[in-house]
Amino acid sequence: MKTIFKNIALATAIIAATSSCDDVLDINDTSTFGDIAVWSTQDNADAYITAAYKTFNDQSGLLVRDRYYDNYSDLMKSPYWWNYPFNRALLEQSTISKGQSSLFDCWNDVYGRIKRTNQMLNDLDRYGQKWGHEWYIIRRAEGRFCNAINYFFLARVYGGVVLRTDHSGGAGLLDDGQFEQDRNRARISEEETYKYILDELAWAAENLPEEWPAAWTGRATKSIVYAFISRIALYAKKWDVAAEAAEKCAKYYTLVDDYKKLFDVNSDQDNSKEIIFGIKGQKSVVKNAFDADYRPFGDRLVYNTKTYAMAVPTAELVDMYEFKDGSKFEWSTYKSKHADPYTDREVRFHATVLYNGAKWENRTIQTYIGGMDEFQAFESQTDADGHTVTGYYLRKYLQEGNSGFDTDGSYNTDIVIRYGEVLLNKAEAYAMLDRIPEALDALNEVRERAKLPAKNIKDAMTLDAFMELLRHERCVELAGEGFRIWDLRRWRLAETVINGKNVHGHKITKMSSGRFSYQTVDADGGKKRIFLPHFYYMSLPSSELSQNKLCKDNPIW
Repeated sequence: MKTIFKNIALATAIIAATSSCDDVLDINDTSTFGDIAVWSTQDNADAYITAAYKTFNDQSGLLVRDRYYDNYSDLMKSPYWWNYPFNRALLEQSTISKGQSSLFDCWNDVYGRIKRTNQMLNDLDRYGQKWGHEWYIIRRAEGRFCNAINYFFLARVYGGVVLRTDHSGGAGLLDDGQFEQDRNRARISEEETYKYILDELAWAAENLPEEWPAAWTGRATKSIVYAFISRIALYAKKWDVAAEAAEKCAKYYTLVDDYKKLFDVNSDQDNSKEIIFGIKGQKSVVKNAFDADYRPFGDRLVYNTKTYAMAVPTAELVDMYEFKDGSKFEWSTYKSKHADPYTDREVRFHATVLYNGAKWENRTIQTYIGGMDEFQAFESQTDADGHTVTGYYLRKYLQEGNSGFDTDGSYNTDIVIRYGEVLLNKAEAYAMLDRIPEALDALNEVRERAKLPAKNIKDAMTLDAFMELLRHERCVELAGEGFRIWDLRRWRLAETVINGKNVHGHKITKMSSGRFSYQTVDADGGKKRIFLPHFYYMSLPSSELSQNKLCKDNPIW
C-alpha cells in the first residue's frame, strides 16, 4: 500500500487555474471566490482541502533548515554559529528567554495553520454536503487529523494550548478572533490538550478510508492515523493506547529488507511497505537543498560548487553503533578484533555516517587532517564553512550520484513517520505496561532487520534495563530523523544529557605508515551546553500574551 503524501503542487495548480490566487496554501478566507472556484467541483474542493497538509512541510527538517531538530541533541552537531543558531541556542542562555524560545518557537506559525484549517472545515460545512455525507465526513476527518497534529506540534513545545476550533467561536461559529470572547481565551491543561488530540485522532481514524483512489494516494488513511497515535500517546503517557495503535499498523506495514535503501529516493526497493507518511519530492516540482546542505566538503571540490555540511554526526552517536556481531564498540578494545574502528560496524552505521575511509560515489572520504574532507575544530562565533567539526558527515538521506544537486536540487522523500519508529513506540508502550516479553519482540524486530542478535529477558530484567536498550535503539535506528531532542524532553532526560555537557568529535591524523591515529576532541568550542528545568515548557510569544488577556505564560518565565 503506497501511502506517501507526494506534494501540494496539484492543489496549487487547480486553484491557480480557477482563481487569481497564486498559492492555495496562502488562502485564509475563501468567501470572495470560494463557491465560484474552490467549491465548484470536487477536484477543486479536494485540492483546497489538501492544503491543510502543508503543516507537515513547515516542520520538515529536510525542507526547513531551522527544523533540523537533531542539531539540538547530542547526536548531531551544527558547525555554524550565525546563520543557523542551533549552537547559540545550546551554548548561550540569552537566546532562550521570556517570549523567545529560539528555533523551538512555532506558536504563531502553527496557529496560522490551525486558523486556515478551521476556515476550511467551516467552509466544508457550508458547501461540502452537496457531494454526499460520506464525502463530507471523510474530508472533515482529514481536516481534524491535520489540526490534531498542529496541536501536537504546540503541545510538545509549550504544554497546554489555547484551543480554537471551527465551532468554538462566538455563537458556535468559526473561532477567528471576531468576537471579544474569542480573542481572550485561557489555555487548557497539558493533560486536556493531549486528550483532545488523541480523541480527534481516534475520530479521524474511525472515519477515514483504508485507502484512496490512485489520484489522491498519500492522503490520510486509518493506518496513517494509527501510526501517529502510537507516537503521540507516548507523550500523553497513554501506554495502552500507543500499544493498541501500533498493533493495528502491523496489518498494513512491515520493515523493508535494506535499511540503507529506505532513504534512497532512487531505490529499487518498495519502501512504501515501511514509509507510512512522507513528503515525496518531485524533481521538476517539489525539491529541497538537502544535498547541498549536507554533502561532505570534498564534494565542493569534485563539483566545483558550494556545500555546507550543516549538521554532522557526533562522536556520541558514532560510538553507539555496535559491531556486526552485536558486541559493543569501545575505543580501548576494538583493535583486538578489528582492523579499524569502522569497517565491521552494523548496517545502520554505514547507512547513516560518512566516516574516514567510507566509499562515497567515486572516491574515498578523507576526514583526516590534510584530507579532502578535512576536519576543522569548532569555534564559537565562527562558521566551519562546510567542513566537519566532528570527523564525520551525515550520509542518511543524501542522494548518491545526484550530480545536479547544485542546480536541480534534491528530491528525496522526507519520512514523517515509518514502521520502524512504530515498532519502537510499541516496544516502549509495552515496557511501561510491564509486558517486557512483548516489548522485546518489537525491539528485536527492529534489530533483526539490522542483522543484530536479539536481546533477551536477561538483558531486560527491570524496566530501567529495558529502557536503556530502547533508548539506545531509538538513537541508532532514528538518527538524523529528528527524534532525539523530543525523546529527551518527554523522558525528562534533557537536563542529564545536555545541560553542562559537551559533544565530541574524532580528530584523525594520518601517520607516515599510512595508518591513522584518533583523538577524541571537544566539538563545542570549550563551552558547556545549557538545558534548564523550565526549558521543558518554553515561554509563549510576547504577542500572544499581550493580545490574549486570559492566556498565561508557563511557570518560571
